[in-house]
Formats: sequence, structure tokens, C-alpha cells
Amino acid sequence: MLPQGTAIVQRVRSGTLAGVAALLLGAMSPGLAVAQDDQVAEGRALVQMYCTDCHATELTGESPHATAPRFRDLHLRYDVEHLAEALVEGIVTAHPEMPQFEFDPDQAMAIIAYLKSLEPAQPAGQ
Repeated sequence: MLPQGTAIVQRVRSGTLAGVAALLLGAMSPGLAVAQDDQVAEGRALVQMYCTDCHATELTGESPHATAPRFRDLHLRYDVEHLAEALVEGIVTAHPEMPQFEFDPDQAMAIIAYLKSLEPAQPAGQ
């Protein structure tokens, strides 16, 4: 028998939307708010460690690298929940200055949780 969550990780690696949804739904449990806060904090720590040299990673400020997008604006370019595969398999960009990063699935979900925390709150009912 596979360890719990292994099938979900395989589905995320395959790039299926269902895999991402299953991973997100699998995180729901009693104490979800605390778990989400922990996940956001872990994601913030990861982007501070790996991304702040080039990207603005907070709600304010400009990116130190002129062509690096501000993380608070990524949701305008992408559905950040769909970045799981790229974070796990390695972010590769068209410009050579960006190093390739690979994160484990838990780290990828933490980064996504952090990116989602930077998005403006949606009005109720949307």
C-alpha cells in the first residue's frame, strides 16, 4: 500500500486539474484555518528564501529585478493554483537570469497558499 497522499502527488505531477483539486481538498480537516495559516507562513518563508532577490514578494514594494513580476500580481497573469506542476517539476523561464527551482509537493502547495494570500479578498457571493 502506498503512503497516504502518494496518489495525489502523482496526479499533481501529471498536471491534471483533478490532482490539484484533490490535493487542496485533502488539506481540508478540522483545524483547517490553523493548517492554512501554517501553510501560508511556510510558503512565505520559502519565497523569502528563494525569490526576494528578484521578485517583490510582499503586498508592497517593487521587484529588485525590473522584469521579475511582483508576486502580488501573479494572479493577474495565471491562476496560481495551476502552478503546482511547474513548482514541483521546475520553474523554467525564457530569461537566463532566473535559476531553475524544484520544490516538493508540500512546498509547492505552501507557496501557492502564500500567493493566494496576496490576492485581494473577493466580495461575499463571488
